[in-house]
Amino acid sequence: MAVTIRDVARQARVSVSTVSRALSAPGLVKEATRQRVLDVVQGLGYQPNRAARSLITGRTGNLGIVVPDLENPFYPAVLRGVQARAREAGCAVFFCDSREADEASLVQAMAAQVDGVVLCASLLADDLIAELAGTTPLVLLNRTVTGVSSVLMDSADGMAQIERHLQELGHTQRVYLGGPEQSWSHNRRLLGLDERTQRLGSFEPNFEGGREAAERALRTDATAIIAYNDLMALGVLSYLSERDIQVPGQISVTGFDNILYAAMCHPTLTTVAMPTEEAGRVAVDLLVERLAGGAPECRELPTKLIARASTGKLRCSID
Repeated sequence: MAVTIRDVARQARVSVSTVSRALSAPGLVKEATRQRVLDVVQGLGYQPNRAARSLITGRTGNLGIVVPDLENPFYPAVLRGVQARAREAGCAVFFCDSREADEASLVQAMAAQVDGVVLCASLLADDLIAELAGTTPLVLLNRTVTGVSSVLMDSADGMAQIERHLQELGHTQRVYLGGPEQSWSHNRRLLGLDERTQRLGSFEPNFEGGREAAERALRTDATAIIAYNDLMALGVLSYLSERDIQVPGQISVTGFDNILYAAMCHPTLTTVAMPTEEAGRVAVDLLVERLAGGAPECRELPTKLIARASTGKLRCSID
């Protein structure tokens, strides 16, 4: 005989409605209660009947996520968090890469197939995002729009940590290689940037963009280069290596995001760790809370400097 939700409720010593909330809206249940329900679910091998639940609730049991570039290692980490939390809530996840597509069209296409969407680092105008949020429950990641739930990673403080680190190493001449001007993350990083750090402009947030930016940075007197993200920083390191410029002996380099490759390159990259997987989990929590009738909410997660071999005290100048 198949295990039912009533069997789970009886063994977990809670009501049927509490089991339902623990699986579909975990943010509305105490953590100890939710964990007890999950333990019973796993022990009994309970599988929610998604088709029946859809008929009763009008919900699909599916969630969507739209990312701007799945080739960027930052976003698969977010997706892992989304999938893990969605699985705990008994939901499936559909995802789309908007690199060569219109974000708004993707969200609108998803709306008929999912109960809500997580939209990552969107470059859409505020009014368009608000309009989309009126058609399907929406949670933004690293973007804020009034009246729409969002989960943020504290990029401003992360940048301030980089600045303090470089100042402690004695670097008074620093340049910042910016990302897309319309990007929320870029503008948040600027809030933590010291006014004495030279802003060198905006570049494509990828390896080639970093190489282009490095060429321009070497025309300055900078002894430290701060890249918008790790992919750009890897491009910077490549460009400097080809010209036999020692890092960090002649110039220090920092990135941002702490992607997997940051600890694998040479020299290993000083960067800021972004809580990407946790952000994905929180985004799903906010989404299920909205589906349960909760008010829009914004949560900001802390970031942390990871000091590695690409930064150090200046030992010799570039000829």
